[in-house]
Amino acid sequence: MKHLQLTVQAGVATLVLSRPEVRNAFNDEVIAEFTRAFGELGARQDVRCIVLAAEGQAFCAGADLNWMRRMADYTHAENLADAARLAEMLRVIYECPKPTIARIQGDVYAGGVGLVAVCDVAVSVDTASFCLSEVRLGLIPATISPYVIRAMGARAAQRYFLTAERFDAQEAQRIGFIHSVVVADALDTRVDEIAKALVNAGPAAVKACKLLLQDVAGREISSALIARTVQGIADIRASEEGREGVQSFLQKRKPSWLA
Repeated sequence: MKHLQLTVQAGVATLVLSRPEVRNAFNDEVIAEFTRAFGELGARQDVRCIVLAAEGQAFCAGADLNWMRRMADYTHAENLADAARLAEMLRVIYECPKPTIARIQGDVYAGGVGLVAVCDVAVSVDTASFCLSEVRLGLIPATISPYVIRAMGARAAQRYFLTAERFDAQEAQRIGFIHSVVVADALDTRVDEIAKALVNAGPAAVKACKLLLQDVAGREISSALIARTVQGIADIRASEEGREGVQSFLQKRKPSWLA
């Protein structure tokens, strides 16, 4: 990969966006690499969780300026195709069967906010700034909006989509967009703690939990939804991993996936 660096150790895949010279802004090449990488990592048996990280002062500044200059001359059809590729990248990361952690070491702007939103867990340094800056350019955060609104809530999104104000990591945590805020020296320790917790969990259960969250979040609590949750717990209890997990707990031993 040209723009991404991958390492896998003890079940944890770390994928590093390495374009510090442009504040890790993404373009069509980066989008293609992310889509391919998360698709492949999601299918690897030796990967139990994925950490999305970046190099340099910014985590991700959104769209690359050179890419935006090219887009300025796109036809409507070309813009549709381009936006569809970005939407596919976001979907692939969001629906990745392996749990994902955003390791935020610097500022997050525009489309970069979408990258954070599609990850399951987000940990940020206390000095990071966040901004949904699209309206300043006469644009809207359309493609990332389903994920960002789900991550920070509609009320917070109303403010920050419309004003394009910058907000700090503490505010990002207050509105629920970031799970944990730490000083820079503690970032890797906190990410490692969360990754270890994810690796220790049953891999099939984690995959099923991700699907459960996507199915249930924001839905009306209807009889159909309740029936799906009843089916879900019955299926996992009857599964090989579910039986092993319960038996290992009752027998006070490690489950097979940790043995």
